[in-house]
Amino acid sequence: MKKHLRFMIAAVLTFALVGMFALAGCSSSATEESTAESSSSATASTEESSSEAAEAVELQIFAANSLSEAMDKVQELYSETHEGVTFADTQYEASGTLNEMLAAGSYADILITASKGTMDTAVEEAYVDEGTRFDMFTNDLVIVAGENSDITEVTLDDVATGQYTVAVGDDNVPAGNYAKQALSTVGCWVDEEGTTGSESDGKGGTFDGTPLAGLVTEGSSVGNVCSYANSGDVDLAFVYTSDVYRFGGVKIVGTVPSDTHKNIIYPAAVCADSENAEAAAAFLDWCTTDEEALKIWQEWGFELA
Repeated sequence: MKKHLRFMIAAVLTFALVGMFALAGCSSSATEESTAESSSSATASTEESSSEAAEAVELQIFAANSLSEAMDKVQELYSETHEGVTFADTQYEASGTLNEMLAAGSYADILITASKGTMDTAVEEAYVDEGTRFDMFTNDLVIVAGENSDITEVTLDDVATGQYTVAVGDDNVPAGNYAKQALSTVGCWVDEEGTTGSESDGKGGTFDGTPLAGLVTEGSSVGNVCSYANSGDVDLAFVYTSDVYRFGGVKIVGTVPSDTHKNIIYPAAVCADSENAEAAAAFLDWCTTDEEALKIWQEWGFELA
């Protein structure tokens, strides 16, 4: 009986020891598992932070002068809704000047010009990735006078009488090129190649020998052209509809027939040397699809191409 009792006690002690070791093993395994999970979580958090840091980009945009007011507002909206994306000081210049800046080595992620011709040059000179090029906006060419001017309505034929002083953009300003194309159809500007209207590029010609000889002031930007009319330095100026919204101080007194000049198109493209090509393409796509962005463009006189 005593032997049996001792056997029972030994068995109980043995099971107890086995249980203790099992519990110790579980505890150790749980601790190791918890440590592994914590390590994995920390690693994931670090990787996520690194990824977010890597995604933070600053986009440099080169855009036609006429886009300045609308583009500033669109960029502000984009930064508010897209964390990590900011914009460098956007360069607004005449489209030809933007190409000259790129030729001189200036860096940009996106180029938006106010004419197909200037974007053609950017493609030919490999300033942009041709595969990303698309027509972004359209615009209208209008005739304006100062807000306080007595002039209320003018046609292209009226301008051709030579009774008004006129301001247009120079050869680097697409609005000026379109204006000269239109004026060539009424004998007020002569293309050196002898072409007229949409067949002309609106560059390199002359007003000499026409009804406007000595009556034209050329500006280096549409802003300058608008200011000449606003100040009364000239009677009339040829600018885009969007410029009237942008600058104020002028009123539309006539619309230039669209068949007298090339279609006014604003092409856009990602620059060939962009270090943020994916982010640049995403921004351009958003610009032409987001409802709030479209409202801003329309508010400033731009329509999708």
